[in-house]
Amino acid sequence: MARLLFALALLLPLAPPARGQHSGAPHSVAREWNEALLEGIRGDLARPTVHARNLFHVSAVMYDAWAAYDATAQPYFLNQPRGGTACRIGEPPVVGDVEAAREEAISYAAYRVLTHRFLNSPGALDTLPLLDSLLVARGYDPGVVTTDAASGAAGLGNAIAACVIAFGMGDGANEALGYGYVDYAPVNPPMDVAQPGNPTLLDPNRWQPLRFETFIDQSGNEVPGGTPAFVGPEWGRVRPFALRADDRTVFVRNGADFPVYNDPGPPPPLDTLNWQGTTQAYLDGFALVARWSGHLDPASGVTWDASPGATGGLTDADLPDGFPEYAAFYDPEGRGPLGPGRSLNPRTGQPYAPNPVLRGDLTRVLAEFWADGPDSETPPGHWFTILNTVNDDPRLVKRFGGNGPVLGELEWDVKAYFALGGAMHDVAIAAWGIKGRYDSIRSISALRAMADRGQSSDPDAPSYHPAGMPLAPGVAEIIPPEDPLAGDSAQHVGKVKVWAWRGPEAVEDPETDVAGVGWIRLEDWWPYQRPTFVTPPFAGYISGHSTYSRAAAEVLTRLTGDPFFPGGMGEFIAPEDSFLVFEDGPSQTVRLQWATYRDAADQCSLSRIWGGIHPPADDIPGRRLGAVLGPQSFDLAASLFTGTATSGEPTPEAVSRLRAFPSPILAGRELTIEADASGARVEVFDVQGRRVLEAWLDVRGRASFSTEPLAAGAYVVRIVTARGAESALVHVVR
Repeated sequence: MARLLFALALLLPLAPPARGQHSGAPHSVAREWNEALLEGIRGDLARPTVHARNLFHVSAVMYDAWAAYDATAQPYFLNQPRGGTACRIGEPPVVGDVEAAREEAISYAAYRVLTHRFLNSPGALDTLPLLDSLLVARGYDPGVVTTDAASGAAGLGNAIAACVIAFGMGDGANEALGYGYVDYAPVNPPMDVAQPGNPTLLDPNRWQPLRFETFIDQSGNEVPGGTPAFVGPEWGRVRPFALRADDRTVFVRNGADFPVYNDPGPPPPLDTLNWQGTTQAYLDGFALVARWSGHLDPASGVTWDASPGATGGLTDADLPDGFPEYAAFYDPEGRGPLGPGRSLNPRTGQPYAPNPVLRGDLTRVLAEFWADGPDSETPPGHWFTILNTVNDDPRLVKRFGGNGPVLGELEWDVKAYFALGGAMHDVAIAAWGIKGRYDSIRSISALRAMADRGQSSDPDAPSYHPAGMPLAPGVAEIIPPEDPLAGDSAQHVGKVKVWAWRGPEAVEDPETDVAGVGWIRLEDWWPYQRPTFVTPPFAGYISGHSTYSRAAAEVLTRLTGDPFFPGGMGEFIAPEDSFLVFEDGPSQTVRLQWATYRDAADQCSLSRIWGGIHPPADDIPGRRLGAVLGPQSFDLAASLFTGTATSGEPTPEAVSRLRAFPSPILAGRELTIEADASGARVEVFDVQGRRVLEAWLDVRGRASFSTEPLAAGAYVVRIVTARGAESALVHVVR
């Protein structure tokens, strides 16, 4: 069925606004550019790390353009040294209409960064005209390219954007080379998802690429090659927002550095020598993923109350502290970790109305809603969509932190986006640093490999192996000779079968078919996903969804000064037979309901287990990390808003000092580049990301360019050494 295009035009107001509250206010210019960014993400490759960075950088330039005209707020990039890029722009001229100047500067800043970042996007033919039309609709001329802040708001916006573009060329993301990795290499050969079992797995603790006949990412883009590469294994090298140097550990693997912030330690490994230690935790975790996929069938008739009166309400004390406690928390039927619920809606004083729903419908809707499937804005963008919907609720009183004066739409939006963007960016760096460091296996690879080994419960039964699948009656059993799964020649007798979702092969037409749940051979197990996607192309540990969601929930709680959604409940409606994409459904209209932002985040975490993506060991460390990173990022953002932020970078410089002079430079004069490194390559890019000049530093660490071929405007000078990348901004005038 067709997915609703904007997955969270949804948190429906369930009560009228309080007297005196304003509703129906027009969207701010920052909101318009944020929506344009989200639309660009939906048409781009599904890269959570890249888009968390885009969300932060666009939010930052909008905030800086706003703060440039504020006597208290400290900008983040403007006139600040960030990552070796000194954004020395100076003070904007005094203006009579501050709000008009802010809107103009914000528009040019966002427009320049967005057109730069989405120039080579698969959806560029749609995204770039959208950006042009938005700028023109605001009454601004895309042809105004000056980066002279003294010339007015347009020049200021362009200058801020040029600084961020320059910063991005040296922030560790490897943007100039398409965000690819340099040192990482998978240790396992790819697994062919169309074939049973996992015969190519070499190391059951390490990530394994998947081979497809056709791979289509979560944004609906067909990716050439059939074996998608790991997305972001070196993202821990990217410069953060509020991550702390004291929390940073650099691990070395095969001579390459893999920085990790807030290291949670490894996931439970499979002991491949003695099959002892944490082997049972490894096996039980992945076995639970297979078991929970047996919940994905409304025909079971099992009904749960999905209201906030019966779900949610977990505290950190309720979460398991270690692997031995996981079994008690993640009960086999899946009901326990949803939480105990709350007796009353604190905003109405009334009990939450029951919300009965078939378990098979609820779990499928959760898996697809939180997966951010086709037309996806990726997990960090999804939380921006949630924020926007909360902001539209007339019951929300926009007092920063719940205190002080009611803020105007523009001030609220730029501060909200900056705070959330910083958190999402830090989550991407921390979570993907952990993914790159531990390089852990995904559920489909682990379960199919467990199937190849056999069962681990009974040494006297067929197919015993200490690292095989744990057996449980009615859940995971040995295939007997008389079983329909035994095969025409009894070739499958003795293998393990599981009661699970029957997989995409049981869905010929997703508009009308439902795979349902039944006995399948474990070697043929699939996550609840499309067969052209199966699982995200990066390591499992830790869960990005769990980390993003908990961090975002913390930011929204602090931003609004209230842990609860406006009115005490947020709701999303998945209509009967018109929401699910992987197969037909749901069989009845499903209402997802949450009392608090934390409840929504916890539900998101569980959805990844029902979706077959993560075992519990990936989830809990992600939740705990998000609980640290969200407040940490929010506190830094708030200190910038009040002008009390301390100066300095969150992490030390690790690259050579780059100097490009003179700047501004008159076209035709010679530009000199100096760095504390010889033999390094120097590249000059325009603000669209096109390389226009290239040279090599001589033995003195110096290079020179003639600027005669360059048009007037801002240019990024970038140097790459063995220690990293650095960039500088140069302005050419004619």
